[in-house]
Amino acid sequence: MKKPRCKEASPIRPFKSIRSRALVTAAVLSLALTACGSGTLSGASNSADARTSTSAAETGSLTKVSVGAIPIGDVAPIHVGKAQGFFSDEGIDLVIENTNGGAVSVPGVVAGSYDFAFGNLVSLMVARDKGLDLRYVANGTSTTGEQGKDFAAVVVLEDSPIKTAKDLSGKTVTSNNLANIGDTTIRATVDKEGGVGSELTFVEIAFPDAFAALEAKQVDATLILEPFLTPALEQGGRAVLWPYAGAHENLDIGGYFTTGERIEQDPELVAAFTRAMSKSMEFSQENPEAVRTAIGTYTKTDPELLKKITLPSFTPVFSREAAAELGAAAVRYGTLNKAPDLDLLLPKN
Repeated sequence: MKKPRCKEASPIRPFKSIRSRALVTAAVLSLALTACGSGTLSGASNSADARTSTSAAETGSLTKVSVGAIPIGDVAPIHVGKAQGFFSDEGIDLVIENTNGGAVSVPGVVAGSYDFAFGNLVSLMVARDKGLDLRYVANGTSTTGEQGKDFAAVVVLEDSPIKTAKDLSGKTVTSNNLANIGDTTIRATVDKEGGVGSELTFVEIAFPDAFAALEAKQVDATLILEPFLTPALEQGGRAVLWPYAGAHENLDIGGYFTTGERIEQDPELVAAFTRAMSKSMEFSQENPEAVRTAIGTYTKTDPELLKKITLPSFTPVFSREAAAELGAAAVRYGTLNKAPDLDLLLPKN
């Protein structure tokens, strides 16, 4: 990876700050905390008056921008882009804050603790379905499109009678979150392979613990993502389904989002962040070793394992066709009440 580039301060114009301090109501936080956790939401819709905002701190002539990002391989491009100087080139002093997922990032963005955050598509669809005005401004990670070599798979034990995706009908499978992108794509792929996706039973188990649950025969199959997938396959696991690639060969998994209010009131900052992310995505796709190096800086993944894991694809532009299919599947399985409005969810290409 080339060294970060230093940017002279004088030519960069700080972005305006649109946020003011206010108290976030318990109702909004309760809804937001649920929005990307188990996926079973309840509560009132979002209100702009109930959101907290704090003014962005500025360092010199760079505007400090905070981004909530779960420390997994999916978010490597934003770390790569920071190291390459793509964000400082756009006048942004980027601060990446590790989160535990949507249960933290969604309320963080709603409350103004983060300017942007990373979240998967179904999480944002669910949030919007419940009234939160959250919108993507940049893509983050996509499937490789290859069933047989992707960064997510449903794994069984080597001696399992389950041989194909169709055989998963009626079985118990793990997912890191319920009523979310994992179980939605698994059900959709089972349907495409001739099984009955609605007959699967899901239990919530985190990726690091999923293979242990399978070995203990607590479940029939388990959803595992890198960097846990490669070790699972080396230790007696066998992949029978590649849910992201199976759901759609161009499926985008997650991206960076903010509130509709910020997009409307601070378009310069949003545009600058989007440009920097696009450069980061393109560079990461062309430089996989830079991605592997970056992952090693914010996770404890063994360096030897980093050399072997399958990386996602990094594509700046969202696939609307794939997102529409994903939304339709989420409605079919009861995760959403209605098909998502992609014109509001996704940025204009």
